[in-house]
Order: sequence, then C-alpha cells, then structure tokens
Amino acid sequence: MEALPSVLMIGAGEYTTGFVRDQASSSDKKIGVVALCALYLRGQGLLGRVCISDITGKRWPQVRAHLDENIGKVYKDVSAVGIEYFPADDVDLDASAPIKAMDTMKRGDLVTIFVPDNHHFFLAKAAVERGLHVLLAKPAVKTLQEHQELVALAEKNGCLVAVEVHKRWDPMYSDARERCRGLGDFSYFQSYMSQPKKQLDTFRGWDWVHHASDVSYYLNAHHVDWLTWALHGISRPVSVTATASTGIAASMGIPTEDTITLLVQWENVNSKRLGHAIFTSSWVAPKSDVHSQQRFHYMGTTGEVAIDQAHRGYACSTDGPGYASCNPLFMRYTPTAAGGFGGQHSYGYLSIATFVDAVHKIRAGGATPNDFCQTLATLNTTVTSTAILDAGRQSLDMGGKQIEILYGADPFLVTGLRLKQ
Repeated sequence: MEALPSVLMIGAGEYTTGFVRDQASSSDKKIGVVALCALYLRGQGLLGRVCISDITGKRWPQVRAHLDENIGKVYKDVSAVGIEYFPADDVDLDASAPIKAMDTMKRGDLVTIFVPDNHHFFLAKAAVERGLHVLLAKPAVKTLQEHQELVALAEKNGCLVAVEVHKRWDPMYSDARERCRGLGDFSYFQSYMSQPKKQLDTFRGWDWVHHASDVSYYLNAHHVDWLTWALHGISRPVSVTATASTGIAASMGIPTEDTITLLVQWENVNSKRLGHAIFTSSWVAPKSDVHSQQRFHYMGTTGEVAIDQAHRGYACSTDGPGYASCNPLFMRYTPTAAGGFGGQHSYGYLSIATFVDAVHKIRAGGATPNDFCQTLATLNTTVTSTAILDAGRQSLDMGGKQIEILYGADPFLVTGLRLKQ
C-alpha cells in the first residue's frame, strides 16, 4: 500500500494553530483551523506525518500546550501528540526553517502556507520545486507576474497548487454562485467585509514598510474570488480604480490603510454590456456581534441575490463575551454528543479536506492537477483574482489612477496590467 501523504504547515499563527504571540487568539478562530483539520484527518487515516514550521522555535512549548489543552483534551478522536516542529525549541530565529522542513518531506506530500502575503511566492515556489502540492492562504501571491510564474512552475513539476478560499464551500455562497450565473448579463455587485481594530495586533510584526499586505489583499480577496468564480465564462474585469481611508492603523503604529475600496469595471463578453463591482474591506471596525461582518448584493439583468453571511439567525449571549451571532457553518468547535470532532461539514474544514482528497487521487495515479479546476481554486483558475488585487494595489500607489486589465486571444485569460492613458 502506498504511504500516506504527509503535511507540512508553514506558519504557526492564528489560522493554523489559533495561537498569536503568547496567547490564544481573541478572534473566532481561538484554536485555529488548519492544524485541527490536519490532526483530525491524520486520525482518520488520511495523513501521515503532521509537521509545523515557523521562523522561531521559542514558542513551541506554548503552542504544544495550547493544542493539547484545546484539541487533545477536547475531542476524543483527535490527538495533538506527535506533531513535528521546525525549528527546534531552542532556536530563537531561523528564517530558513520552513525550507529545511520542506527538505524532510517527500515528493507528493503537501504543504499549507499561512504566513504574511509577501512570503507566499518564495515559499510556494520552493515547495513546488521539491514536487510538493501546495495549499495557499488567500491571496495566492501579491502580483500577477508572481502568479503567472507559479502557474508555469506548478505545471512543469506536476504539482497541485490551490488557494484556500473557504467561502466556495459556504452552502449559501456556493448556491448563490449557481443562481447568479443564470441571471443574464452581469450588471452590479457590492461587497463589504470587516474585522475589528484588535485584529491588527495579529499582524503587528509584519513587514509593513515593504507592504507585506493590505486590507484589500486580506479581506477583499474573499469576494473578489467569489465574483470571478461566479462570472467565469460570462463577464471579465477590464479596469480597476482604488481608494482608501487612513489614520487609525497608523495611530496604532502600523503604517497601512484602514479601509480600501476597489471599483472594478466589467465587460460581458458576448453582449459587450458593461457592469461594475465595488469591493470594500476594513480592519478598523468596532467590536460587534461577529468577528467579521461580510455581505454582498449581486444584480444581473434578470434578477438579484443578496447575502448577509454574518447573520444566519443563530445568536447566543453569555455573562462573559456577551451577545454574539454564531457561525458553526464556518467551523464548528463544539464537540459531538459522543465527544468527537463535529466540524466535518463546516466550510473551513471542507476547503482543506477537499484539497487533501485531491492529493490522494493524484498520488494514486487516477487524476492530474488539471482535473481539479472545477472543484478547487487552482492557480490557473485564479489568475483574474490576483490581477484585480494587484491592480488595486497599483492604483493606490499611483494616487487612485485607473489600471487596465489586458487579455490575449483567450478573452478570459489575463495577460497583463497597464496604467490607463
């Protein structure tokens, strides 16, 4: 029997472990997502080695205790024992630790990358060069050029590289995608997504001087991906103009925009009619009943769809945190009645489990990476999303000038960006 694929999780922060600096995250991901899913899949006989890498080993004793307390002692069918950590506990700083950890993996194993956005390309490239399959946090990379280079490298090495955009598995979002595709030409779209000011503390250590990220890459990426996915083969973005608000993040010592809006002009390819989309994201919102406000309104020529993802009619209130709108559809952390992990149908879990299943099929020889372009957000199907986000950053850096998105013979394959003259 072929050995099980092993997993290396690069980045030991909030989304992987739920541990931020010296304590559990105060967000809705207090025990993380990636590590919990990987440990459960290992327990189900679907993964072999489970490894975590970061650039320092000094936090590993705290991370181990955190995972044992919040996973190992909570779920009867999930063990937090046996994780391999890179670098060793006594290493204060080793920027090459993730690469060294990759060198312990075998071709056909998989890597998850949840680190600051400006490191995605370097780490994904290194993984693909070693024949490893890669699941990237959104955005896949920061620039169109990086995305195109990584697509070519993945194809050359026969690797599956996909983006972990879990909203594709949200039952409302996935249903809305199919409904919107039947509403004629695209006309109008507006989305909003925010997180509270305290979330900025999670990113305080990022390299802001060199634009490690921005709130558009971080949050607009969700709805940009959803709309490009929904409109593929129907409409295409042709230009982007961006604007922003500033002041609050800077006052916290983080030199980045507070809120970013992208105005994207779209063209319906067959009719040549124009549509437009407005994507707004902020990480300076006040504390509210949810960690992330997130909603959109879509209008086609024959109908419209609206979703308030944050409010599903499920609320709870306690003497501690107070009133909250709950969303176990993303990640169910409460155990089952039998004491086991109960999040198998949550879309945070499904986005990871579906990728692991695809890796199994490729390793068995029954599929190739290109067979998953309909079921996963693969690199070669997410070029347009990166182009929009890249154009938005360029527009901001140029004082709000309009950036055109270019195409070649294929009307849906982006070839480049340029400043509109």
